[in-house]
Parts: sequence; C-alpha cells; structure tokens
Amino acid sequence: MEKLNKTTSQRFILLGLSKVLHLQVVFFLIFLIMYIMTISGNLLLIIAVRINPRLHTPMYFFLTNLSIIDIFFSSSIVPVLLMNTLAKDRSISLWGCATQMFFSLALGATECMILAVMAYDRFAAICRPLHYNTIMSKKFCYNLTVGPWSVGFINSFVQVILTFQLPFCNCHDINHYFCETPALIRMSCGDTFLNELYTYITGAIIGIISFLLTLISYVHIISNILKIISSEGRQKTFSTCASHLTVVTLYYGTVMFMYLQPHSKKYTYFSNKTDKVVPILYTTVTPMLNPFIYSMRNKDVKNTIKNQLKKKPKSMK
Repeated sequence: MEKLNKTTSQRFILLGLSKVLHLQVVFFLIFLIMYIMTISGNLLLIIAVRINPRLHTPMYFFLTNLSIIDIFFSSSIVPVLLMNTLAKDRSISLWGCATQMFFSLALGATECMILAVMAYDRFAAICRPLHYNTIMSKKFCYNLTVGPWSVGFINSFVQVILTFQLPFCNCHDINHYFCETPALIRMSCGDTFLNELYTYITGAIIGIISFLLTLISYVHIISNILKIISSEGRQKTFSTCASHLTVVTLYYGTVMFMYLQPHSKKYTYFSNKTDKVVPILYTTVTPMLNPFIYSMRNKDVKNTIKNQLKKKPKSMK
C-alpha cells in the first residue's frame, strides 16, 4: 500500500519540444492554428453529413467516426502541449499522464482499424457495386465501428496498466511533449521486456494487420480500376484511392516507425529528436488534414456547407 501511494503521488515533467523562448512562441502559434483547423474541419464534416440526406451512406458514416476520433485524439494531446509550451510549471500528475496515454493510445489504435474498414468499404463499392447495399448493411456497418472502438480501448487499458507498473525511480523527466508509451518505457529503471513484447505484439495485430487489410483491399481496387475502359472513369476512381492511400501511408508509416523501433535505453541525439518530430505527424498533422483530404474536396460536402452558410443571414432578417 505504501508503494502504491508513493507511485500515485509521483509527478512527471514534460520537457516539451524546445527550451528556447522564441521557438516556444512559434510552436505555440503553429499548434494553436493546427488545432483550431482540426476541430473546425472535422466539426464541419460531421455537421454536413448529419444535415444532408445524400451523405447518409456507409462511407460518410465511417468518415464521421474518423472525424470524432480525430477531434478527441487531437484534444487529448494538443491542449496540454499548448499549456506546457509557455508555462513555467510543466509537471503532470501520474493520473493525468495515465489518462492522456489511455485516450491517445485508444483513439490512435481505433483510427488504424477504422482506416482499414474504410478501405474495405471502398473495395465493396468499386469491386462489388451490385451487392454493395447488401454487403454494407446498417447492422454490418455498426459492427464494423463497434469492433475497432472496443479493441482500441481494451488494448489501451492493458497498455497503460503495464506501463505504470514499471518503476521510474528518481527519473521524472519525460523527454517528450505528451505521455507516450515509448518515452515512458525508456525512462524506466526496471525490466521493460514484457512492455516491449506487448507493444510489438499489439503493434503487429492492430497496426500491421490493419495495414495489410487496407493494402489487400486496394490491390483489388486497383486491379478493377485498370479494367475500366473510360480513362476519365479510371482517373476519377484512382484519384479517390490516391487520397486515401496517402493518409493511410502517412499515418501507419509514422505510427509503426515510432512503436516498432527498438526501445534501447541508450538514448542518442537522433532518436531523441526523432521521437518528438515523428509523433507530430500522427497527433496533429493527420487529424488536421483528414477532413480536407477525404471530404472537403467532395462537391456534396462543399455544397452542403455553402448552403447552410447562406441560410443564416436570411434567417436573421
């Protein structure tokens, strides 16, 4: 009991991205703008899908889930980053650190699986168009979203429990801008074999399998695209696939690079900088770009938003 009380009373120090004052101001402004764009873009997408019956399709149902994930994923990290960037006291309680890790891990894993589900949806739409409505029934779509959310949160719970059972001795400085598993594993003074093993196994099951399912779906999609006689039809379909593949590659690539690299405690300057820069891509950049890449280029979404903006002044008269 004494050991538990001592552990839970610990506070960690988030060292952040830089100690240079003018760089801190620059980082604060950049991340604030990106966070505002993330919240605004994803909220606009959710509203547009909700009010336009033409967007009540499986694809936009999954996109809505992705937007919800991106909003909460970004919100679990960026506000703390903004506060700590300019604050003198960068400490965070053990429970605060565990909570941040829990939600960021859960939502990150859920996003991986939702991206695979979206790839399957595109496979069904392009490769099985006559049976699409039968395949992607409401019940099946619901199950395809409940599964990733459940697996993501269960995995995150186990990961957090394993991480915070590690002894941190006299080390309280987290050389990162948020509480992430690799950073905490490196600062532990105990045996981290079980933690690294679990990270690799879950990384393989969730990350690699989701990526492979996405890849398989797109192999079939591309093979069907090549069979389309019209060059205009091929170009239009391939353009949609290219956007999705760009985000998938960016997200999976950075996450796998971060979580599947050896967690050596010999912390080099290169690994130090890399472990801070790489997560920026999947914690802030990807959530900001997702609504624009996936949906804002869609005419139905843009027209819905424009029509709503035009209605407001008329109702005020």
